[in-house]
Amino acid sequence: MNQSTFPYRLYLVTDQASCLGRNFFWVVEEALKGGVDIVQIREKSLPLEDFIRKAEQLKAICEKYQVPLIINDSVKVAKIVDAEGLHVGQEDANIKEAKAILGSSKTLGLSLENMEDLRKPYCEDAWYYGVSPIYATPTKKDTKSEWGLEGLANLRNATDKPLVAIGRVNLDNAANIISHGADCLAVVSGICSAPSPAHAAEALRKKIEEGLNHQSW
Repeated sequence: MNQSTFPYRLYLVTDQASCLGRNFFWVVEEALKGGVDIVQIREKSLPLEDFIRKAEQLKAICEKYQVPLIINDSVKVAKIVDAEGLHVGQEDANIKEAKAILGSSKTLGLSLENMEDLRKPYCEDAWYYGVSPIYATPTKKDTKSEWGLEGLANLRNATDKPLVAIGRVNLDNAANIISHGADCLAVVSGICSAPSPAHAAEALRKKIEEGLNHQSW
């Protein structure tokens, strides 16, 4: 799939801690009401059975809004809950193996940390690339560098895969990130920690539209 057929614009990556003690499922549902159109559940520390239960409950909420649920890293959880897809990092599950287990119809995302990652084996098997991070962020501590707007633009010129930008995305930079080549913005604390997740999502959608109007490709 190329960028012209990528249907998503605002990608929520969940983080329990960023919900600031509020009900996790309430936060996500409010975000869906505000315009989030794809959700990734990221649970690095939950035991497998707890992860499965949480993903199943979240999937039911997402289905109510006809929004796909993506599982971070765990092929097993994605398979068991029959999620829409899986997102993996450079150090996570092999994307070719994941494709073999989940099937070619599932959405597979792969994080890119630098331009060299484009040349790694099976990179082309991804449906979209997560450009991580655009700007360094405390919610992801294992990154080596940041892309910045220039790096994002260079990547846009190097691939026609859909690009999902993540890393300190906010209202001030959202339009610029889109205008420099991202197809979709992934947000964690900017939505999960907002006083109103719905209003935060609505505002980001407006900035995304603004950025799309200034894209040159």
